[in-house]
Amino acid sequence: MTALRSTLSAFALLALLCATTARGEEPKPEASKPAAAKAETPKPDAPPRAEFEAKFTYCKTCHGVSGQGFRGAYPMPRLAGQQPEYLQNQLEAFIERRRVNPVMFNVAHVLRPGMLAALAEGFQNLNPKPLGGEPRELIPAGKKIFEEGVASANIPPCASCHGQDAKGQSAMPRLAGQLYDYTTRKLSNWSKERGQDPAKPDTSQLMEPIAHGLTPQQISEVAAYLGSLE
Repeated sequence: MTALRSTLSAFALLALLCATTARGEEPKPEASKPAAAKAETPKPDAPPRAEFEAKFTYCKTCHGVSGQGFRGAYPMPRLAGQQPEYLQNQLEAFIERRRVNPVMFNVAHVLRPGMLAALAEGFQNLNPKPLGGEPRELIPAGKKIFEEGVASANIPPCASCHGQDAKGQSAMPRLAGQLYDYTTRKLSNWSKERGQDPAKPDTSQLMEPIAHGLTPQQISEVAAYLGSLE
């Protein structure tokens, strides 16, 4: 009888161990449900598709049919492939008048936060060829500035913030493929347009001493190099 009880106890223990192991190996669908639900949940304040498409098309009337920029009386910047965080920050800067541009203030100040985010993401997904037109003879010198900086003027390599491919990251903007005319104009007039509200500092303050430290020739050179990148 004692032997029988021992055998039954052993079987009971084995059954318990097997059940515990089985429960440990069972998939946990409840753990995967939140991730799947999150992927399908619309973003808060996301604009209706038709409204987004109408505004996206409107932006392209100035910035090019593929967001590649436009060269007219005033150069319109390339928005295609731009970092969403940076682009949204700049739209907010126009609204808050940290960045001065009457046209862009009128365009941006009527946009809800959800539309700002949607437009920023929409332009990131475009990838047209650069518009071109930069002085090709300036590209080698511009490449050197981008990769090595200008030690004599205490200017770090542009690549240290904007990446070796000049495509930026997060709040640091993409510069690759930007119009030569636009980059030249912005670097030459940096303090007149950006950082206009010292109480609300942003990444434009990092660029201010760099823009001031570059000579007109160096600005032209680095702008030419950036305009040639895809």
